[in-house]
Amino acid sequence: MQLIRGLHNLSEEHRGCALTIGNFDGVHLGHLEILKNLKKAADEQNLLSCIMSFEPLPMEYFDRQTAPVRLHRIREKWGALQNTNIDYFLCAKFDHQLAELSADDFIKKILLEKLNVKYLLIGDDFRFGNKRSGDFETLKQAGKKYGFEVRNSSSFCYQNDRISSSRIRHALMQNQLELAEKMLGRPYQICGHIAHGDKRGRTIGFPTANIKLHRHASAVHGVYAVHMSGDNLSSNGVANVGKRPTVDGHDLQLEVHLFDFEQEIYGKKVCVEFKQKIRDEKRFDSFDDLKQQIIKDSQIAKDFFAEL
Repeated sequence: MQLIRGLHNLSEEHRGCALTIGNFDGVHLGHLEILKNLKKAADEQNLLSCIMSFEPLPMEYFDRQTAPVRLHRIREKWGALQNTNIDYFLCAKFDHQLAELSADDFIKKILLEKLNVKYLLIGDDFRFGNKRSGDFETLKQAGKKYGFEVRNSSSFCYQNDRISSSRIRHALMQNQLELAEKMLGRPYQICGHIAHGDKRGRTIGFPTANIKLHRHASAVHGVYAVHMSGDNLSSNGVANVGKRPTVDGHDLQLEVHLFDFEQEIYGKKVCVEFKQKIRDEKRFDSFDDLKQQIIKDSQIAKDFFAEL
């Protein structure tokens, strides 16, 4: 899959494609079904396949404070899309110019002039253009006028309800990790690079691998039994996602204490799978109180993994 960063980087080779548009947050089983159908249609019509998404997400552009918490940052989304056999991932910058395009101009300037789209697979609840004025019916009429095929993607369900990023987000926030895993098709995970921390954990016998999350909120929050993987790395542990109130922290951070682990991993890219919620994050009166709680948390996590 080729990454195209921005509409300005589109070239003649990208034109005449089979396209789908969406946030694809989480890249769940519903998304994968859409992409499978897109690839099938592209192959049948001898077209290249393309995913179009936006950065920031439109809801974040209009109001970052009330926008839903993301399941994936852009790098995690890109990683999750690698096994889909789609040819291109177009990540378009969502700015005032894109936000102010009318539905008609979006069709003419983006879908036709930039992409010369031949086949468009879209959800029947998809809205686009200034003030969300365009919808599925708008695209169908445009397809008839300009000569491209428009199809709607059927809902993909689990337990008789549509799989969606919102439903997965709610499951994670309600500590329903198994339900989230069923809809994602894999355990929920956060990926990032191990960074140097303040090394306070070492002083109480619990060194941690620290991943700065670079986000204002997370769908998971608190203490979890986790599995960390990476290049030549596979280990269970206990993790905290939060702002570390005991040390008056301000930035959201993922800290992982790995069991029986002594490798040097600073700078390595890792993925942390969340297996079981242990408790919410809380402030402790002293480091000794924190240490005693980590001992308890670690034992709960070890017992969880021993039962698997």
